[in-house]
Amino acid sequence: MSTEGTQSHACCNTPAVTGGDYKEKGEWIQADGLKTYATGSKDAKTGILIVYDIFGFFPQTLQGADILAYTDKEQQYQVFMPDFFEGKPADISWYPPDNKEKEKKLGEFFQAKAAPPKTLPRIPKIVDELSKSKGIEKWAIIGFCWGGKIVNLSSQENTKFKAAAACHPAMIAKDDALGITIPYIMLPSGDESKDDVEAWQKGVKVPNVVEWFPDQVHGWMAARGDLSQDKVKKEYERGYKLVLDFFHKHL
Repeated sequence: MSTEGTQSHACCNTPAVTGGDYKEKGEWIQADGLKTYATGSKDAKTGILIVYDIFGFFPQTLQGADILAYTDKEQQYQVFMPDFFEGKPADISWYPPDNKEKEKKLGEFFQAKAAPPKTLPRIPKIVDELSKSKGIEKWAIIGFCWGGKIVNLSSQENTKFKAAAACHPAMIAKDDALGITIPYIMLPSGDESKDDVEAWQKGVKVPNVVEWFPDQVHGWMAARGDLSQDKVKKEYERGYKLVLDFFHKHL
């Protein structure tokens, strides 16, 4: 089901979004041995796992975690963002990969540190550990760019999640869609392939939403979002509202 043009509704009024330096509201903990950003009400029984983009902990992504944690007054969350790259993310200067050197560095990063088989097995362990230590009873998952691929592969049969979101996802593949077993929202930017997204959506058999942000760049809800620009800030807010409304409906 395509919902291009759908506006966010319901419960959520995004806190003031900061375009400059952002001071996160949460704390830093350990999960499966990984440094992890944790935010939200410690009484919340619903968790959201964030899979960041290849640039790791950026102010825009940390601010997004706080928005997810505190915006829905009817359904608050404990939100966690593990450091899957263990302090060695990609350098944001490599993007866009507009020369051979940048292409080479990005390619090597995706084949090594960002190879999905390195990350996927850790996700159930993190969820189990945090469920036990934080009292969480059900989970959603959201990923940005590379994280969108991880979300797709983590939403298959026997998943520990009840709902999923992928924002400006990388490596969209129609074959990944067939096995998705939970409600799924995808927010593509103007840089994603329309053909790839449409082929993916045709394969999804569960409730799903695809909402395009055609005037935004790949990464606008995470590390590459220039929140000093009013249009980007507005669409950043709208993206998080859409995700929260979707989670509110399906959790």
